[in-house]
Amino acid sequence: MVVSRRWERLGSRRPFLSLPLWLQSRMLRQVLREGLRTSFYKLGHFVANHPVFFLSAPVLVSVLLGASFSRYRVEENMEHLLAPKHSLAKIEGKLVDSLFPVNRSKHTLYSDLQTPGRYGRVIVTTGRGNVLDQHHVDQILELHSAVTAMQVHVLGFNYTFAHLCLLDDNSSCIVDDILHVLEGLRTAWAYNRSAPPLRYPITTLQDGREAYIGHQLGGVQPAGRKAVRSARALQLTYHLQAANPLNDMVATGWEAQFCRALELYQESHPEITLYPFTSSSPQRDFQKTTKVSECPLLVSLCVCASLAVLCCSMRDCVRTKPWLGLLALVSVGLATLTSAGIINLAGGNYNSTFLGIPFIMLGHGLLGTFEMLSSWRRTREDQHVKERVAAVFSDCMLPFTASTALYLVTFGIGASPFTNIEAVRLFCQNTCISVLFNYLYILTFYGSNLVFTGYMENNYQHSLFCKKVPKPELLLQKPAWYRFLMYTQFNEEASELGDLRAYESHLLVAFMKRYYCEWITNTYVKPFVILFYLIYVSFALMGYLQVSEGSDLSAVVATETSTIAYTRAQQKYFSSYSPVIGFYIYESIEYWNASVQEDLLEYTKGFERISWFESYLGYLRGLNVSAGLARRDFTERLRAGFLKQPQFLHFADDIIFGRLADSEVDVVASRMFLVAKTTENKREEMRALLDTLRKLSLTSRIKFIIFNPSFVYMDRYASSVGAPLKNSCIAALFLLFFSAFLVADSLVNVWLTVTAASVEFGVIGFMTLWRVEMDCVSVLCLIHSLNYAVDSCGPLLATFALGRECTRTRWVKVALERHGVPVLQSCLCHGAALLPLAAVPSNLTGTLFRCLFLSAVVTLFHCLAVLPVLLTFLPPSKKKRKGKKGAESRGEIECVEMGDSTRVVDQITTV
Repeated sequence: MVVSRRWERLGSRRPFLSLPLWLQSRMLRQVLREGLRTSFYKLGHFVANHPVFFLSAPVLVSVLLGASFSRYRVEENMEHLLAPKHSLAKIEGKLVDSLFPVNRSKHTLYSDLQTPGRYGRVIVTTGRGNVLDQHHVDQILELHSAVTAMQVHVLGFNYTFAHLCLLDDNSSCIVDDILHVLEGLRTAWAYNRSAPPLRYPITTLQDGREAYIGHQLGGVQPAGRKAVRSARALQLTYHLQAANPLNDMVATGWEAQFCRALELYQESHPEITLYPFTSSSPQRDFQKTTKVSECPLLVSLCVCASLAVLCCSMRDCVRTKPWLGLLALVSVGLATLTSAGIINLAGGNYNSTFLGIPFIMLGHGLLGTFEMLSSWRRTREDQHVKERVAAVFSDCMLPFTASTALYLVTFGIGASPFTNIEAVRLFCQNTCISVLFNYLYILTFYGSNLVFTGYMENNYQHSLFCKKVPKPELLLQKPAWYRFLMYTQFNEEASELGDLRAYESHLLVAFMKRYYCEWITNTYVKPFVILFYLIYVSFALMGYLQVSEGSDLSAVVATETSTIAYTRAQQKYFSSYSPVIGFYIYESIEYWNASVQEDLLEYTKGFERISWFESYLGYLRGLNVSAGLARRDFTERLRAGFLKQPQFLHFADDIIFGRLADSEVDVVASRMFLVAKTTENKREEMRALLDTLRKLSLTSRIKFIIFNPSFVYMDRYASSVGAPLKNSCIAALFLLFFSAFLVADSLVNVWLTVTAASVEFGVIGFMTLWRVEMDCVSVLCLIHSLNYAVDSCGPLLATFALGRECTRTRWVKVALERHGVPVLQSCLCHGAALLPLAAVPSNLTGTLFRCLFLSAVVTLFHCLAVLPVLLTFLPPSKKKRKGKKGAESRGEIECVEMGDSTRVVDQITTV
């Protein structure tokens, strides 16, 4: 009872105890915030006192570091960039290589079972014809002869396919089994014999062995159960040796010659269509994005520069700042050049994903420079230039520094060694360097240019021609064209109202203040904005529920390339069956045991199989011998009988024998080949199949692994791609939480978090509806959209939270007047710079354009529509004045700059 009474007394005192703590926390926030503003104020004074140094030093550093482009290198290893670094598939691949070397795997040529290596590949199609008729068979064999006779001149020697090919046990080049089938058909037709029956997908060759031709014959029309009536496509693969640097160099030349030879053959035989592909095609077409983007990027730069100049221009020839709009792009360009120079000096390699870095810097840098211009318009013209620049730094640099820190934290998380995809890690690392220099150059280079234009403005010099503008009485004596060029508004009495009226001639400022602020806060407009936001959420949710992974390499290459053409043909004609999956048993098991035999047959049931084990069991049944033999008999019949037969001789590459402790021979490892029936959505089915077989391998008493080189790109791809985005979101939340003491009101961070989540949710949903998959490029854009949303909405929310003594609606208008114009200007310039990317024939730039453009549009919608409406009736609350008439008559002037530290004279005193 005593404890409960004391608890009740303490509970009754709780409001009185919490009040001092609340006041202390608020005072601490204000002290820290004002201390930082004072520091930036002094920094602005320092920059204004040394403008020449801060103008020339960044240019000199950029030129010196830009000279390092002589060490420019391109990343050539696609697997290193786009495949997860730490995956089970890579470990399995190393185990497979140790058991069955590449040369043994290539004896069967089952669709690159272990490593792609060097190869040339071609798909031959005939439209609606049949590639197995006599005319087309002769053409395909003629094409094969032309490829094998092709010569490559390297280091004074002529190399043919016979010098580079993989050899079998008879020192003959290994070729596809379908070529043996075609030669059998041609021989039969030459001697007027009936052609041997062709079955699909596993057929029997003339020497009696079974061969899988599902990846060599496509578009098959069946005749009966497994017979082939006709086929529309045929694929040939030529594997090359690359055991040493010389072989690799010769193989590279052979691949280039292979593509040229097929182009010439296509011109002379238009009735067939050839789709060439080599091991270097993905890398070449991946880097081709940079070449095809050169002209659109120049157009993008010109469009953005023109729009930036227009956004900074106004009718007043003194107060207009067109050069500052252009110099904002110069600042971003110098930062890009400096960061690229550092990357080159550090030994980094360029890849096409880096095309997105300048656009990220552009979105961040333009918003900061336009905020500085907006703050400059709110300073008094009778102040010294140094005071005005210091006031701009004090007003803008704190939120700009906070947003830059958020960029560095979120992209820094992605640049950590824990990021599993190298392309993502390199992009985030270089973005951090670029954003840091972008911030420093805006602070120094752009700030010093602001000083020079400030001196010109104070001296009433023309912003373009630097000529001093005559007084109004002298200007009236000049011609009309001269008066038009030299128009300005002289402020004889420097007052705050005069300053504001002088800058209201800016088109966007006038539009925002006179029309948009009144319209968006209108009572009848708010319901439509909320309804539109609900529609936005519903469509975003619909897209969010359909998010899919994009682990296909064709998503990051240029569109009009051989890789895309080959991928489409592969999907069209060869999507009925999966790639050949290697089923590797890496421990000695009791193959002679009946229960083990049942388990093996059960695991492989439902697949098309190329299995020594099943063939051996069939061999024993043909001899009327039970499969349940003793170990010695089972092994001896396998070695001395089964593997000596010509039709089963090739299975010797699939079995590894070893001696046990008792000197007996046993099968210590073996492999089989499985092929699954698939549909058009082959990658999703392969991913599900991989997960199923992996789970089975963990619970089975037979120790096996499955492997195909494509598993390297599928394994853990979703978690590897999504991890940087998740980690960045968590880091952003923690940063917003712990920086709450730097803002005037902790609700600002709450609103920032909610807004960033809404923007991120919308971008993910709409990019899915726009047919963008979740791959490494789109994830990087999503990290940027998170930062861009906080960057744009932060100043607006901070200004609203700082306001006192007026209604919410009035402070929403003030926040829009101050920060709505910079947000609108930056989004317009950023969106205009992105538009030329849509014309680039590349899937990578298409993903960049769609994601970044959605980020800009959705952020603009939240800043200029959603937040202004929601803040009019949601916290933080404002204190209303008691006198209604007084409030109405004085509100328009009293509430303009209550929380602005850039004013020297208090406005209430002025009024």
